[in-house]
Amino acid sequence: MTPAGAEAIPIATVVIDGIVKRFHGPAGAVVALDGVSGAMAAGVITGLAGPDGAGKTTLIRVIAGLLLPDAGHVSVMGLDPSQDGAALGAVVGYMPQRFGLYEDLTVGENLTLYADLRDVAPAVRPDRFSELLALSGLAAFTGRPAGKLSGGMKQKLGLACTLLGDPKVLLLDEPGVGVDPVSRRELWAMVEGLAGRGLAILWSTAYLDEAARCDRVLLLDGGRVLDDGPPDAFVRTLVGRSFRVAMGDGDRRRIARRAAEAPGVIDTWIQGRSLRLVTAKGAPPPTAESLGTDASPVPMAPRYEDAYIARLLEHRDGMVPAPAAPVVASVAVNGPAIETRDLSRSFGSFKAVDGVTFQVGPGEIFGLLGPNGAGKSTTFKMLCGLLPPTSGTARVAGFDMMTARADARARLGYMAQAFAQPSSLTVRQNLAFNASVYGLDRREGARRIAEAIGDFGLVAHVDTPSGQLPLGLQRRLSLACAILHRPRILFLDEPTSGVDPIARREFWRRIDVMAESGVTVLVTSHFMDEAEYCDRLGVIYRGRLIALGDPDAIKHQHADGDDATLEDAFVAMIATYDREHAA
Repeated sequence: MTPAGAEAIPIATVVIDGIVKRFHGPAGAVVALDGVSGAMAAGVITGLAGPDGAGKTTLIRVIAGLLLPDAGHVSVMGLDPSQDGAALGAVVGYMPQRFGLYEDLTVGENLTLYADLRDVAPAVRPDRFSELLALSGLAAFTGRPAGKLSGGMKQKLGLACTLLGDPKVLLLDEPGVGVDPVSRRELWAMVEGLAGRGLAILWSTAYLDEAARCDRVLLLDGGRVLDDGPPDAFVRTLVGRSFRVAMGDGDRRRIARRAAEAPGVIDTWIQGRSLRLVTAKGAPPPTAESLGTDASPVPMAPRYEDAYIARLLEHRDGMVPAPAAPVVASVAVNGPAIETRDLSRSFGSFKAVDGVTFQVGPGEIFGLLGPNGAGKSTTFKMLCGLLPPTSGTARVAGFDMMTARADARARLGYMAQAFAQPSSLTVRQNLAFNASVYGLDRREGARRIAEAIGDFGLVAHVDTPSGQLPLGLQRRLSLACAILHRPRILFLDEPTSGVDPIARREFWRRIDVMAESGVTVLVTSHFMDEAEYCDRLGVIYRGRLIALGDPDAIKHQHADGDDATLEDAFVAMIATYDREHAA
């Protein structure tokens, strides 16, 4: 049934039939899409899921007419993207991963620019702008430069600009990446409203809780379709293979490691004081005795992510690789590894961080959470010595970061959110550059570079320019560079943003091993399930620390129900704070 007021759209709005796409390079042809078929329907949100390099962006660009397929055919409302480019632009809205907002232009000026590009008639612009500003919640911000919007607001503005031409088909390439849970929920409400109006929507995502919200999901791996159907049906394939194990505070990592090594276990994931595990087909769960605990695995309802990981690993006939234990320096940190006292930072009259106080102990994984624009990145930069505080203190490894010399800062490891390695340098050259920056002599540098190449699975990519690596490999290289000098304290700024779940598991197992070796880790993340891996969490909002504790304690304090997630607690505490501090 067509929603009231919506134009009737054919049921099969987009048909994808046997698409093949190859890219040719020095090493020969790479098959990005290998006979992909599927469909999108009016009023339906179709998820496009898959790991790095699965072919998601390539498929979206073929549908949008930006790439020509080598074989197969796409029909978009009866149009052929390879031949009907002008007509296609009138019915398709495409929002790429890095939507081209002009950050020095205001919200209103960006809308006007994209209205010009879309040939939106001047007579209809006032009503169209008002509708889109109301839909995106940006009506109060028309005069604000786009560069001063939070990450979530930028994504909503990008979506509003994409909708200016009144498209009937909407292609969204990972719109939730780098967006906090509150803003992601607002973005989802916006998109669900558009589906209710009859738009056919394709939502590519690295967040599997987002895939589970879609009406249908097209799952790709290596350019091939592994599943195409409703998420519920996909999840039911894993009934009887998901379990939970209760754990104590002191033995979480030991039990998780034993579970990961147990026969028949294909996936594990720490959730506060519990461990989720997934078994292979027909395999029984490990016993309490084999895990070294008194608690036996208890069956639980599977999640979409459980089924996703199981399908990918079965398709590849393997399991998530266990990382080699990194060698860390033997110099211990005395006292708190990280400590802030009344830490504050102002930019003019705006107070970005307001009296933040917390401590992080040696060998602890501490998560710093908060919505976009809350002040966590500013706090993070002050702790790394990249930004001086206005008042208060930030001490790391006993050094005051306001006055610490370069040699003190060299004891720290830092991995930026954006890929910060020179993209024109090869993997080996980047590692050599970092070894030089950290003052390693030639012999020791060569030894550690060789270890990093082997430990991080970079052997096949040593001569590849880092800018040409897939995102997951770029993250591996960034972490390898950050720990090349064996730091005792490691700062990770949204290290797995946009990385597929298998790469995220590999990454966190490495972090876990380092923490067991005594390395202190401070990490920011928008993945709430990832935050459950931390020993303790601090939540910053409006520049203030509004929650501090272990993940389970925060869930129990701020969310209702035994099955409440950390994301539920996060969203609830933000809403509560807004309500209690309303002007």
